[in-house]
Amino acid sequence: MPDRIRVACVQMTSRDDKAANLEAAERLVARAAATGADIVVLPEKWNAIGGHDVLHAAAEPIEGGESVEAMSAWAARHGITLVGGSITERRDGREKLSNTCLVFDPQGDLVATYRKIHLFDVDVGGLRYRESDAEEPGDEAVVARLEDWPIGLTVCYDLRFPELFRILALEGAELVTVPANFTLYTGKDHWHALLRARAIENQLYVAAAAQIGEVIAGKPSYGRSLIADPWGIVVAQAPDEETVISAELDRARLLGVREQLPSLANRQAAAYRWPSPV
Repeated sequence: MPDRIRVACVQMTSRDDKAANLEAAERLVARAAATGADIVVLPEKWNAIGGHDVLHAAAEPIEGGESVEAMSAWAARHGITLVGGSITERRDGREKLSNTCLVFDPQGDLVATYRKIHLFDVDVGGLRYRESDAEEPGDEAVVARLEDWPIGLTVCYDLRFPELFRILALEGAELVTVPANFTLYTGKDHWHALLRARAIENQLYVAAAAQIGEVIAGKPSYGRSLIADPWGIVVAQAPDEETVISAELDRARLLGVREQLPSLANRQAAAYRWPSPV
């Protein structure tokens, strides 16, 4: 197993123009691969962002989907593992879409599929968000073993649910990816705090690739893509523009943190009880 790998995060300003988004993503993935990255992470809904109608128009099946085929080709062309952020997936027999993260190996083969579990149904900063209008939640945590590193998969709002990250850690994840479209209102106060907390409490690396700018009219995104190490130190952070960041991940660093402060090993699982439903 390689003790060191390089991960890169792509930061984009996607909108409702799928063709333009595909062109921008292709260019930024190439730029990320040029940093020497073994793993490249795209942001949430990188291929199309918008309201209910936009998402349904842009949605595609995994088999034969335009964006799916593009991601497969990029991974193979650059010889990288591509964590494909997320796209809206259309599935046969289902009225609602899935917010789906697809992962491709360096041969371009699809090796993992994760459907976002937690839907962003909130009223915050004077704005209303209702992901469940167009989407349905996934129901399975996923750890993919890529580049011989176990990688936990999440999407955006999942970041606020520490139980998911703890399950991923207990399933062996040493890196968790967080493709996101975090709001400006919440991001300025919560983005760094939550990402660093998830890294610290689970003693793993976190790589968060974000949308930046006004991807939806009147609903600006925070950006600030970042990579945090198992001590919670931010080792790379994006400026407020479309760009790429990268950092080297060191398994010895992770194991050293877990040895020095063995909070995962010190868990008392038998003492933990979920409260009874009300």
